[in-house]
Amino acid sequence: MRLAFIALALTVSAPLAQAASQPDPAADMKAFQGYFLKQFPKLPLAAYVNGPYNFSKSESDQWKQIMEFPPYQFAVDDGKKLFETKFPDGKTYASCFPNGGIGIAQNYPMFDAKTGKVVTLGIAINRCRVANGQKKLKLTVGPLADISAYMTSTSDGKPINVVIPHNPKALAAYEAGKEYFYTRRGQLNFSCASCHVQAAGMHLRGDVLSPALGLTAAFPLYRSSWGDMGTLVRRFIGCNQKVKSEPSKPDSTAYRDLAYFMTYMDNGLPESGPGARP
Repeated sequence: MRLAFIALALTVSAPLAQAASQPDPAADMKAFQGYFLKQFPKLPLAAYVNGPYNFSKSESDQWKQIMEFPPYQFAVDDGKKLFETKFPDGKTYASCFPNGGIGIAQNYPMFDAKTGKVVTLGIAINRCRVANGQKKLKLTVGPLADISAYMTSTSDGKPINVVIPHNPKALAAYEAGKEYFYTRRGQLNFSCASCHVQAAGMHLRGDVLSPALGLTAAFPLYRSSWGDMGTLVRRFIGCNQKVKSEPSKPDSTAYRDLAYFMTYMDNGLPESGPGARP
């Protein structure tokens, strides 16, 4: 089984692997979503936010039981307390975000024209802390993951709406994220697409490989294998490690751009984080 998977990952080409001479994110998204809808014609677009549970009845049944008492609820509750706790200057996180930070998670990552960089929700939370005289939090786990879980929970069901403005730097960031997604790396010579496009829905050992479509919608999430909450960038780092590639720093441009591309591909799908996975 493992050899067959490796052979497939190394030989099958992914859609969108060849970059167009002129970036066209909207066309890319249409092709990306269309690829999966053609591969799995019985699966509605919105269902992709459920990841591996679309492809395993036993796991789906277990998931439904688990969700009666969501394992991420503690993080949402803790995140709400942290979100509402005042900084020494009397302000809260709400002061840093439109609409007081409620119901806005579906708009991240977003491009910041002032810095010329992509800003994820986690980076925006840390920016808020710095603006209020506080130290940055780890972008992968802990309090920041909890705050993200709470903020994301207030956007539950809202359509993902990542915007790529007609700005050369924004388009370059999108293209860099797209290139990262399809570039093979590490000793195993895998790309993100090797697992989550070409082998989507297949089994690798005891795991079902989630389609890339909808993958970002459930983050941050609680993973049984982690035993706690984790952000999307934590997953990026873990995937790099699994293919024996040196991970980038959590706030790196590479991971920001990758999140930008992947989340844009999920535009229109309902925000479903925080989530739970094996």
